[in-house]
Parts: sequence; C-alpha cells; structure tokens
Amino acid sequence: MGRYAVRPSGPLCGRVRVAGATKNSGTKQMAAALLAPGVTTLRNMPRVRDLDVMAELMTALGAHVELVGTDEVRVDASGALVPEAPYELVSRIRASFNVLGPLLARCGHARVALPGGDNIGSRKVDMHLRGLAALGAEVGVEHGFVVARASRLVGTRLVLDFPSVGATENLMCAAVLARGTTVIENAAREPEVTDLAAFLDRMGGRVVGAGTSTIEIEGVDALVAAESEIMADRVEAGTLLMACGMAGGEIELVGTRFEHLELVAMKLCEMGMRVSATPDGMWAQAQGPLRAVDIATLPHPGFATDFMPIAVAMMSVAQGSAIVTENVYDGRFQFVDELRRMGADIHTEGRHAVVRGVERLSGAPVVASDVRAGAALVLAGLVAEGETVVYGTEHVERGYADLPGVLSALGADVERID
Repeated sequence: MGRYAVRPSGPLCGRVRVAGATKNSGTKQMAAALLAPGVTTLRNMPRVRDLDVMAELMTALGAHVELVGTDEVRVDASGALVPEAPYELVSRIRASFNVLGPLLARCGHARVALPGGDNIGSRKVDMHLRGLAALGAEVGVEHGFVVARASRLVGTRLVLDFPSVGATENLMCAAVLARGTTVIENAAREPEVTDLAAFLDRMGGRVVGAGTSTIEIEGVDALVAAESEIMADRVEAGTLLMACGMAGGEIELVGTRFEHLELVAMKLCEMGMRVSATPDGMWAQAQGPLRAVDIATLPHPGFATDFMPIAVAMMSVAQGSAIVTENVYDGRFQFVDELRRMGADIHTEGRHAVVRGVERLSGAPVVASDVRAGAALVLAGLVAEGETVVYGTEHVERGYADLPGVLSALGADVERID
C-alpha cells in the first residue's frame, strides 16, 4: 500500500498547468473509440491508474492500445471485436461500463459485467438498461452480466429519471449508430458529456444539445476514427483551489475553464477567497481564515459530488459551522472517520454532515477510502500540526496523475513514499 507524508508548509504560491481529465473524460472516449474501425488518438491523457485498467479492458475486447509518451493514447479498433467485458476488469473502475453502448451499436450484441469503482454508495444501471431497451435492444442481467442484443438500434425519445452522467454517455454512444433520431431528455449537463459529444461529432456523428438537458442524436450508418484533445480536469482544478483556500496563498491554474467551476468559485468567494478567470485559466487568493458555508451537492451545474469530501475538509478548519448535504450518492461520508482522527469536529446523519470548524487539525495516520476522500485527507494534512501519513494512495492515483508533485510545485510539503 502506497502512502503520502504531508507536513504543514505555509501558504501556497505559484502557477501550474491542470492535467487532462483522463479519469472522467478520457476513459469514456476510449470506450467510444470502439464505435469505429481505425486508429483513434487521444491527447492530454496523463497516466492515472484508471487509464491502465481501461487499456487492459480495451485489449481484452480486441482493440490495440498504445500509450505514447506521457499523455497520448492510441486505440486501434480495426480488427474483430470480442464484445464481452470480463468481471475482473469492469469491477475495478466505473468507466469500464461505458463500453456497453459502443459494443452493442457496432457489434449488435454485448456482454458486460456489472460495474465497480469507488465504494461511495449505490450506483445503479437501471437507466442504462431501460434506455437501451427503448432503443430496441433485448436487455437482461444474467449471472452478474448485462447481456444486450439488437440487429440495429432505432432512435426514440428517452427521458432519464435522473441526469446520470454514465447513462447519458452510454445512451449517446449507442444512439449515434441507431436508425433515425434519438432525443435524451433530462440528460446530464456535465462538461465531460460535452467533451464526449464533440468527440462523437469528430467521428462523423450528429449530436446536438450536449451541455443542456436535451440532447438530440441523428443516427448515422458508420463512424470513422478521429483525434481528440481531452479537456482539463475540473476536479483537479477545484482540488487545487480548495488547497489554496485551506493553506492560504495565491495560485494560478493554467488550462482550466472558469465556467466549469463557476459554483465552486462562488462558494469559495462566500468563504472569503478571491477567485477569478484569467485569459488561460483561473486565479485564486486566500488571506486569513475562511468562513464556513452550507453546501449541497447536485448534478452539474450544481456543486459536484466529487468536491464534497474536499469541501468537508475545508469546513473542518473554517470559522463557524456548516451543513454539508450529499444528494447524489448514499455512502460518501466514509472518509469522515479519518478526518475525526485528525481532530475534526464532524457529525453525520444520513445524507447530512454538520461540520464545526476547529482552529487546527492534528497530524495522524489515515487511510483513503476512495479517490476524492484521499485528496481531502492530503489537503487536511497541509493545515495539521505535525506529520500526516495518508495510506491507500492507489485510490488517489486513480484520478490524480501526480497530486504530491503538483502541490509541491505550489510550495506544499507532500512526499510520496513507495
């Protein structure tokens, strides 16, 4: 088990480039590459653990994957595909379930294990299956696998119960090769969905409305391999903004987009930070203690659930009390016990956490239960007396290519211990 040693080091200062969103956007476009024969090239894809798993899965499906340099991935889906995604790979990351729609659309059938990923609560796939059935597929669950068949999908109107990112992406990829027009109502509006839609358009698809609650897809007969520049990771950018808020200082983030983090910026300003857009990213400054504010997670453009653990860590050292409400996943407060080990005053009940700020945390050995929980513990260590050792860093490295390195570039004292 890897670990990070974190020690307080004073205010952060500097200018860093935000890494590409490999976990939340790049792996989804790797799955979409199965829709067309030929070589797809994805750039701005830094190495995270989820990329390794996705590359293994794509290889098992019959594609050839080549990792070029430090941030380029090439997927060759020219050969005959094997439309079966094995449990031992799909169970490791949630994004692996995104191969279901592309395999069904291109091969006419697919057998994909039910998905895994972080242990943060129930994440059902009912909307994926109902949507594919509405598109004309025969869909069922057999022995832990989703089995779907359709000689040719047919466009229809789909209304999602909840704006699920995964369901929107899977159905969008399936509908792009369907006959006729598909309309997805109550679609997810996350920037990663827009990034995937733009990639499908470059492949020859016809996707309109991504980024709004209504997406219209006009099916085409065939797609071609394409190239893509993966968007900057807005979760990494938000993590760094909150690190600045906790440790103080002044930082500039290059490559990210202010509109992807507008609500996060608004909340940070309510807490006493200064945050603004720059021509090539974002700027933030924090002077003095922050004020606690209430937060409730919601689908985009709301406050993203991925930021919630880090926000709780922020509130634990802010002045006053705050109520943090998790509306997306039902098991995401597992990390709170680790913050309590560091002296945080947090009480949870159901989907709510009451956080009372303390003057300072105390360094302690803690364990990351998932990728964002791990990031929250690292940031807590920046403002804790003594040394904090964060175990389970393999979780953190599923989504952050080098969190210790980028924090160190801003002046933090964070060391990876292998």
